[in-house]
Amino acid sequence: MSEVSEDLHKLIVQLKMDYPKIRFRLGKKFAFRPPRTIFFAEGQELELLHELGHARLEHDFYTTDIERLRMERAAWEEARRLCDQYAVEYDQEFVEMALDSYRDWLHRRSQCSKCGLTRYQTRDGKYHCPSCDL
Repeated sequence: MSEVSEDLHKLIVQLKMDYPKIRFRLGKKFAFRPPRTIFFAEGQELELLHELGHARLEHDFYTTDIERLRMERAAWEEARRLCDQYAVEYDQEFVEMALDSYRDWLHRRSQCSKCGLTRYQTRDGKYHCPSCDL
């Protein structure tokens, strides 16, 4: 596991003992793949706890983009709780930057390509423009 820092390696070893049903795999980026695989890469221990937050909260499916944003926020809140347990610093600025990336993504997806208005998303995941879809 030489591709990650010593601190991240130690945390992974501990998490493997604490969560034997979850698979921790080296990957290109941090990601949770339901139902029980977490990919990790070089980065902050906080990112790993965020992905563990998804696993603990059983995040496996969403239909709307706002649901995804809610899941991301909930996973960061779960990571905040885990930070004390694993002696990891919770970096609020880092978390807000991560959440901002999802907010920006949501804003871009919601803009109508024809007129630029903000579209709304229905429960089936489809976007509709209040002007163009009349």
